[in-house]
Order: sequence, then C-alpha cells, then structure tokens
Amino acid sequence: MSMSVGGSGEGPKSDINVTPLVDVMLVLLIIMMIVAPLLQQGVALSLPVATNSAEKPETQEDTLVQITADGQYHVNGKAVSEQDLRRAVEEALEAKNQRILLIKADEDTAYSSVMTAMDQLRAVGLEDIGLITERRTQGGGE
Repeated sequence: MSMSVGGSGEGPKSDINVTPLVDVMLVLLIIMMIVAPLLQQGVALSLPVATNSAEKPETQEDTLVQITADGQYHVNGKAVSEQDLRRAVEEALEAKNQRILLIKADEDTAYSSVMTAMDQLRAVGLEDIGLITERRTQGGGE
C-alpha cells in the first residue's frame, strides 16, 4: 500500500473524479423531490369526506374540473368562466386518449354550481364523470 506523490515520473493521472458529480446529482434530486409536489398543487379546495370512496391516483392523463367554494371553475388548473367551461373541456379532451373527466368541488360549493358543470359536460358528450372526495379514515369521527 503505497501512495504516489506525483514526483515518481509516471505522468499525469487520467482517472475521473466522480465525487463532485455525485454531489451535484444528489442536490438536484433533493430539489426535484421538493418542487414536484408543489407543481401539482392546482386549486386549493377542501374536498368533502366520504367513507366508501375508492382510491384513484391522479395522473397527467386525467382531465380535471375544479369548482371553488365561490363557484369559480378551473379546467386542469386554468380558470375559466361558466360560459367558457364547455369549450375549455372540449379543448382539454382533444389531445387525450380517454374521455374520462374528474370533478373536484369544494365542500362549500353550491349544488347548483356542480350541476351546471355536469350539465355542460354532458352536452360535450361525456358519460364517464367522476366526483372526487377525501377518504374518511377508519378512526375519524364525523
């Protein structure tokens, strides 16, 4: 086990030092882990709670209509007016393979706002519409 000090006449070393590369990659990984959930936040809603709801992870393929407590509509996170809701949903579904739409409505949203959205969605020709809720835990009261 000897260590070379550089004056032995062997010439320059051609080994690549990967330690700085690994350090940079770990920092980038940590940054991505922190930023990725923030990018998917969308519209802040307080979803209603239901016991018998099925778990379905959100994917990029889902077309999402969000309705806030004050009756504002959002299609895939982009605010639209009630009059433009139908057109915005048609545009969002053009590039998608599946014509399934999910509705996320705040628990304080008026029932009429949800029904207005569903009426316009049926006019587009959608039959597969899902309503998203929070799943009630077994130990939770209410």
